[in-house]
Amino acid sequence: MSALDPSPTEGGPILRTGRLVLRTVTRGYAPAIVRYLTENREHLAGSVPGWPPDYLTPEFWEGRAEQNRLELARGEALRLLVLPRDDPARVIGMVTFTAITLGASYSCWLGYGIAASEQGKGLASEAVAAGIGHVFGAMGLHRVSAIYAAHNQRSGALLKRLGFTVEGYARDYLLINGRWEDHVLTSLVNRAWRR
Repeated sequence: MSALDPSPTEGGPILRTGRLVLRTVTRGYAPAIVRYLTENREHLAGSVPGWPPDYLTPEFWEGRAEQNRLELARGEALRLLVLPRDDPARVIGMVTFTAITLGASYSCWLGYGIAASEQGKGLASEAVAAGIGHVFGAMGLHRVSAIYAAHNQRSGALLKRLGFTVEGYARDYLLINGRWEDHVLTSLVNRAWRR
């Protein structure tokens, strides 16, 4: 078993598409995650609230791997790395499903990012679609909500292509790089949902 293969204690789904593999974070991926984030720091900075001081260290991601595993085991979150099928040791993005709620809503929040060098190739759409297929199918969720910064038309177009519906506009919704940013609220409903 290589450092990038899941151990029985790391587990989690492994999703495959025509060009990608999506899998949960494991300790062995920590250096590749740091490389992805470091190379794309400026590109990603415009859409995330901020990173803790140790975010760009392997130690952070080694610890995060265990936290992610526990969140998945408790049914709270699914955080996936996006890897090229032809180079599965290289991280090119992330897709996350967080704040998973069952009970009356069977819902979650979607987050995603793709390397600047991989934009415009349909890879983000492919990765997000695979993740949604999993949370709607294997995890039985009914609704996925997503937000995007009002100025991020590329993200808005991706969500629209995948069938997300705009539900509202939130002024000063998130503090990004020291500025309150307006966001568009969207969702996708699983019309085939069955209890």
